[in-house]
Amino acid sequence: MTETFGAWGLVIGVIVLLFIILYFIPIGLWFSALVSGVKISLLQLFLMRFRKVPPGIIVRALIEGIKAGLTLNRNELEAHYLAGGHVPNVVHALVSASKANIDLSFKVATAIDLAGRDVFEAVQMSVNPKVINTPPVTAVSKDGIQLIAKARVTVRANIKQLVGGAGEDTVLARVGEGIVSSIGSSHSHKSVLENPDFISRVVLEKGLDAGTAFEILSIDIADIDIGKNIGAVLQMDQAEADKNIAQARAEERRAMAIALEQEMKAKAQEARAKVIEAEVKVPLAIAEAFKKGNLGVMDYMKYKNIMADTSMRESISGQELESDSRD
Repeated sequence: MTETFGAWGLVIGVIVLLFIILYFIPIGLWFSALVSGVKISLLQLFLMRFRKVPPGIIVRALIEGIKAGLTLNRNELEAHYLAGGHVPNVVHALVSASKANIDLSFKVATAIDLAGRDVFEAVQMSVNPKVINTPPVTAVSKDGIQLIAKARVTVRANIKQLVGGAGEDTVLARVGEGIVSSIGSSHSHKSVLENPDFISRVVLEKGLDAGTAFEILSIDIADIDIGKNIGAVLQMDQAEADKNIAQARAEERRAMAIALEQEMKAKAQEARAKVIEAEVKVPLAIAEAFKKGNLGVMDYMKYKNIMADTSMRESISGQELESDSRD
């Protein structure tokens, strides 16, 4: 029994040892590389494990490159992997670019990949352009009519501008700005509806793809809808504002008139009070004049006649004013 357990333990140990050897020295992978024309030694495959580089990724990338007629450097592939890059994506992109006659170097491809962009998708977009639909863009022509336009932008990836170039959002923003500018420069909304290609021509002439990762091939207006009459709305708002201003000024003038009237009434009451006060002093002054002999009876009677005559004249003039107002 002991000998049986010892034999099984030896077999298991040999299997584990063989697995470890094959893991660190991938003979099968080396043989695949050898028959594919990739020159790489078992020692290099063994050392890749210690450099934390999966040999399978590097060898498969080298095999793909050799079969596609590309010359790839093993050290550059390992460096790109250690830098956090996607080696299979880069090799796929290089092969696709080579077949499509697109000038793409390994250095540029790895830079695009490390910049966070999908370099393989970029190469595919260079071959097969992408159509981007813009959101509804609202603009107002010079006659005050609001137009709502939708456009389809056909773009192709610009390999040279992928590193540091602006993305789709910038392209859409620039196209929207161009649509607003072209519609705003139109004298009538009818001319825009009759010739929507006018917008495309104006926008394309602006060179909106400068500094972006894409090359704009065409801008096609998909739909134009008529919105509000912004000019009429603005005129109505302006008229309402002018009316409110006029009402405020009229109210201000009315308030000033009321204040002036109140002030005049106050002054009139003050004057009337002074007159009454003066009239009260008249009998006293007459009595004092009688006492001192400065005023005689005839003088007093003449004074009374003058007062009566004045009162009669005021009464007559008041009746005439009243009759004129009735007429």
